[in-house]
Amino acid sequence: MKFTVADLLDQLSTSDNLAPAQLEKALGLTDADDQRKLRIGLAALERLALVEQGEEGLRRCESPDLIPARLRCSSKGFCFALRDDAGEDIYIRDHQLNHAWNGDRVLVRITREGGRRRSPEGSVQCILQRHTTRMLGHVERQGERLVAVPLDDRLLTTVTLPETDATHLEQRDSHVVEVEIDRFPVAQFAPEGHVARSLPLNGGDDADLELLLVKHQLQDDGSAPRLTLKAPVEKGREDYTGLPSLIPRPWVAADAPAVPALSLEARDTGWRLWVHAPAIAERLGLATAVDTWMREQGEALPLGKRWRPLLPQSLTKACAFSPGIEQAALSVVLDLGPDGELEHYRFQLSRVRPLATLDQAALEALTDRKPKGRTLPAALKNHKGHLELLERLVEVTAVLRQRRLAAGSLDLDVPPPPLEGLGDALRTGPDAGREGWWLALPDAHPAALLREAVLVAHRALGHHLAALGLPAIYAVNPPPDPAAINEVAKAALALDIPLELSSDGNASAAELAAAFAHTDRGRVWQQQIRDTLSNTQLSDGPGAHALAGDPIAVAPWTCPSLHYADLFNQHLLVTLLTEGKDRPTVRHKTSVDLASDASHGAIDWPLLTPTQLAPFEDSLRHGLVLRLNGRRLVVAEFQADRLAMAQARWAEPRVGQTLQGVISGVQSYGFFVEVPPSMVEGLVHVSSLKDDWYEYRSRQSQLVGRKSRRTYMVGDPVGVVIEKVDVLRHQIDLSVVVPEEGAAMEAHDSRDAADADGADADGASL
Repeated sequence: MKFTVADLLDQLSTSDNLAPAQLEKALGLTDADDQRKLRIGLAALERLALVEQGEEGLRRCESPDLIPARLRCSSKGFCFALRDDAGEDIYIRDHQLNHAWNGDRVLVRITREGGRRRSPEGSVQCILQRHTTRMLGHVERQGERLVAVPLDDRLLTTVTLPETDATHLEQRDSHVVEVEIDRFPVAQFAPEGHVARSLPLNGGDDADLELLLVKHQLQDDGSAPRLTLKAPVEKGREDYTGLPSLIPRPWVAADAPAVPALSLEARDTGWRLWVHAPAIAERLGLATAVDTWMREQGEALPLGKRWRPLLPQSLTKACAFSPGIEQAALSVVLDLGPDGELEHYRFQLSRVRPLATLDQAALEALTDRKPKGRTLPAALKNHKGHLELLERLVEVTAVLRQRRLAAGSLDLDVPPPPLEGLGDALRTGPDAGREGWWLALPDAHPAALLREAVLVAHRALGHHLAALGLPAIYAVNPPPDPAAINEVAKAALALDIPLELSSDGNASAAELAAAFAHTDRGRVWQQQIRDTLSNTQLSDGPGAHALAGDPIAVAPWTCPSLHYADLFNQHLLVTLLTEGKDRPTVRHKTSVDLASDASHGAIDWPLLTPTQLAPFEDSLRHGLVLRLNGRRLVVAEFQADRLAMAQARWAEPRVGQTLQGVISGVQSYGFFVEVPPSMVEGLVHVSSLKDDWYEYRSRQSQLVGRKSRRTYMVGDPVGVVIEKVDVLRHQIDLSVVVPEEGAAMEAHDSRDAADADGADADGASL
């Protein structure tokens, strides 16, 4: 079947009718069998009162009591529906799942309202889209059935296999199988599937990567459809080939996504900064077969030493910037004040000829270079003619960063560990702020140069499109929850970490991060802040972006080879620049500059015709933003798992060894320890602490021994033994090396005396 229920419903409107033939065309159904399946699906949706069909065609029914959500289950059998509208999570009992699995998009009806300490409860009424079409598992025989048992214990099911797959029973200890789902569960019938292939458990980095791609449904679905490239528009194109421009390159893989180029000039009061993005949107049409394929990809994916690109190879080759090569671009001119304030901007079709590529080695050499040194470091030899431009870019980057931080943005000094084999997956890019924080970088770093410049460019387009009222994709990031931040601050104060709170007694995430950075527990406490932050999301309407320090709107567009949202907005910007109506009628002699912020408030006529707007409005109405957010989440989970598996592989040969680590979290059931240099995190379960009976004090994030008064708290150094490593589940079991009694008591006497006076009422016996 080539469509999902979500695809079908996205094509229907609650106000306008759609003929069945038009629906078949919109879904790309030309095969008679697929059309028959569509009729079956429509009949089922009619019974659910989601669709109504009459003589005039099909229409989607209003269903205010049905809430779109994504299922998140645990290995214990607890399932919650995470609402698309970011409302309160809905608890789903197992008998109310109606065959839905973890990760599925569903429609939920609330059956019981939530109370003071209880989540609302609901039942799954319809499965919109299946998340798991393939899974990893072991082949087992259960009675007379041959089944695949999922490795992911959040999938609360088994899958029936044909007897021909019994040959995989012998490989259980050395291999897992990839199972393709042939039929999802229906009524009393169990799910069925077949083994697509066998994958080794210890086959090296490439085999581990393949395991994770299957786990996250990111298997390679083949090459892009054939593409015929368009020629860039030449009319009105600004010639910037004589303007010095540089390409900061944050990644090292040869097939890494194309990035913008930067130019800079000093003004009497401030700077003029140019951001030149590769002109990708001009070379292909919106809503074409290739464009639809890229929407499904959503993101370029770093796989270590190589990338899975978002764009077809021919498109990347035609558009990417190279030193000394003239290339079409889409540029924005940003007039900045001396403090980095954005004063004016103007977008332009352009042509550029970059001078050179900036890598990390060159910028580090620039930082280490002596001001009056006569010799030039080898890494700067290729930049001899534009050192002044380099220095100015670093200077402006520092100013923009300080302004962003002053507006409430957040940098955390929690870099990923330097693990071999992960390559570009560990290198930050201009977009690496999805989790609600930026990685702290030196100003002289290619990713820092890109990030600060790109943020201003995205703010400019966000303000422009919001002011003109055009349909676009925006990035929104809510500010941190004050209550959650205050809990971190209270825990830090309870441990005598010096903090200065504002006059109202509240702490900000940025203030806490700055305070923690100057302590010997800086990394683990910044991680505590990180866990309270909200992810950046895409939206079809403007909104505040706390991470960019912007209260109005941010619209991404400069990295279209990295994210489809940037490509969508670039299509809109090109349409505005080439087809926008700059005066009410042709009889008016005075026109408005649609590319500039000077046009704001001066337009009272439609800028684009309904036909020109239709592809953009239809895409947003049919759930494009929701799908891109879903893809971003999958990619983020994959990247987190990729790092966790590499860390587990590092720990695997060290089972039985004693290593020094730092306590990174404390819970009632034990504490987590982060072990350098891989920064792998393992659990010391409270049941393994045989020397005493420990109480959990949540407010101070510590475990305290009743007799010995020994404490385990966040940030404490501790010796641990690696007891067990489960690579597939990324679970590390540790045991603590208990120090000799005299040394331990001497180290903790002063802290215990303070704790005894201020013991919490919430101390729980374990």
